[in-house]
Amino acid sequence: MENNNELFTVEGMTDEELFARVDHNSLDSEKITAPRYSYWRSVFRVFFKKRINIVILSVLAFVILFAYIYPVVTTYDRFSNLMDGSTKHLSPKAAIEKFGFSIKWILGTGASGQSTFDAIWNGSRISISLAFICAAINMTVGVLIGAIWGFSKKIDMFMMEVYNIVGNVPNILLISVLVLILSPSFWSMVFALTITGWLFIAYFIRTQVIIIRDREYNLASRCLGTPITRIATKNILPFMTSVIVTLLAVEIPSYISYEVFLAYIGMGMSDMSLGRLIYEAESAMVTPGWQFEFWSPVVIASIITVSLYVTGQNLGDASDPRTHM
Repeated sequence: MENNNELFTVEGMTDEELFARVDHNSLDSEKITAPRYSYWRSVFRVFFKKRINIVILSVLAFVILFAYIYPVVTTYDRFSNLMDGSTKHLSPKAAIEKFGFSIKWILGTGASGQSTFDAIWNGSRISISLAFICAAINMTVGVLIGAIWGFSKKIDMFMMEVYNIVGNVPNILLISVLVLILSPSFWSMVFALTITGWLFIAYFIRTQVIIIRDREYNLASRCLGTPITRIATKNILPFMTSVIVTLLAVEIPSYISYEVFLAYIGMGMSDMSLGRLIYEAESAMVTPGWQFEFWSPVVIASIITVSLYVTGQNLGDASDPRTHM
């Protein structure tokens, strides 16, 4: 025994110095020594690795913040110069010469003598608010119903009939009819864009859920008696994060496009949104010296929609776990 003990000692050290008794703790035994992992931290690390994403996100953040802050700190009255005919359709140079140098007049004036610059940012605030509200309603309702739709066969039979009926009606026609029936206001436009908009999102989510609902871990959860709603919200939707983000990237710009298109054909809301500004400045498109009235809101609408789309697409790619390896 003495010889065996000598084998487990190091020169100059005793057994007590080499080994120490450790108390058994069931909680400590469950802990795994590994670096902490944050999914969203990994997503943003991948997203910001590309410099183009930083540039586009900066442009988008500036436009959105400016659209909400500038109208608050300034006063915009569309008809303040209506009775002065010399203020209508002024080029930027002529507007600055008449009113003095100010950021309000760097894009000239419109048909009522109003500042084109002020009108654009007030219209941008309305269009962006419309897009975000519609996206929040349609995505929330569509994702939740689509997740349950893909899991329940009884609901699937009913919802497929609803989808086949509504889906065969052109969406833009349905929205146009609703806008014409209702008063053309901000909230009537929200209602027209969301009354059936969630259904197409739900159908897309339903298709994705069907692909992954019969995987082993979901079958095990159902065998253990886990409710369908819990399986859908805990097992399915987190797995589809990148799909949902990519879908959101398409949805938000589409509402601005719908609003601009409806306003351009004369069926938009009465508020001075970007679409309304483009519609009223249509005659200025080819008139020398008046082009700023038309192309300024077109450029801002294009920047907003393209920036939202590209940012969402790249964020959707970054949220795919396969890009984190």
